[in-house]
Amino acid sequence: MSAQRPRVFSGIQPSGSTHLGNYLGALRNWAVLQHEMDSVYCIVDLHALTLPKEPGEVRTGTINMARMLLAIGLDPEVSTIFVQSHVHQHAELGWLMQCLTGFGELRRMTQFKDKSDRLGGLSDGPSNNNASISAGLFTYPALQAADILLYDTDVVPVGDDQRQHVELTRDVALRMNSRFGEGTVVVPEHRIPPAGARVMNLQKPEDKMSKSVGSEAGTIEVLDEPKQIEKKIKRAVTDNDGEVRFDVQNKPGVSNLLSILGAATDADPATLADQYTQYGPLKADTAAAVIAMLQPVQDRYNALSESDVIDALAVGAAKAEEVAEVVMQRIIAAVGLLSPAQ
Repeated sequence: MSAQRPRVFSGIQPSGSTHLGNYLGALRNWAVLQHEMDSVYCIVDLHALTLPKEPGEVRTGTINMARMLLAIGLDPEVSTIFVQSHVHQHAELGWLMQCLTGFGELRRMTQFKDKSDRLGGLSDGPSNNNASISAGLFTYPALQAADILLYDTDVVPVGDDQRQHVELTRDVALRMNSRFGEGTVVVPEHRIPPAGARVMNLQKPEDKMSKSVGSEAGTIEVLDEPKQIEKKIKRAVTDNDGEVRFDVQNKPGVSNLLSILGAATDADPATLADQYTQYGPLKADTAAAVIAMLQPVQDRYNALSESDVIDALAVGAAKAEEVAEVVMQRIIAAVGLLSPAQ
């Protein structure tokens, strides 16, 4: 990793499959960003454990996610692509971050409230519900801070849903520099990435495309067969007035199709609307464009073997640990822990 360019860190969980919203909204930009910044991309398998998982589920998800990252164009010789648990300094610094993060700060994290509510909510008294909510779900923003600070990260590109976590990381970093000396850690900058396509659920176009929202018919998976993609887009919800125009508030379904078509063809959605007078041709062209866009990704994904993926992750882990160990030793010295005999 070069010290000449700003360093960017992004993490992604290995849970679930990759859908069109993930690809157009973020991952496609990662492949571009790797040639502009010193890019560190981490599959955060330890974070995935904060919610209940079946044995082997995280391993399988990790392999599949790494395979997808390689398929979308991430180059292990250009980027650092690795698995969080393969670099032991993440867990070590994660504990220090827990000790430097306030209980009140963690309680204010809205994602903890949302996720714990989905698991049944918290109770002040004895409750079986509480047993299903792990302590890790509460403290994982501290581990996330460690993920970022471990690489002297300059930039963290995240959407608004993760902005609160980056602000917490900045607060802890400033606290560390104040307490242990300026330069103990690099204070990262939150940056909203270049606007990706606003991809909404095909059946509920008021909601973002997600595996947890609506039916499978509303979500296009990156690995869907062409016939599946065509079927889902053909059945996408529109409206009854028959006019094709880009108007997110009043015509969310039609606007969603135009956004997807625009992202797949590098065209402006509002300009594309002028080319159509009926929904049928718009849906047909959108399906064809999505199929053509995803075909190379699917071909690369299917050509990669598990051994290819493991080899690439090993290269990434070695590169990551080289940086992480230097930063970790600097923090250990600043905090005042006794280092093991060299």
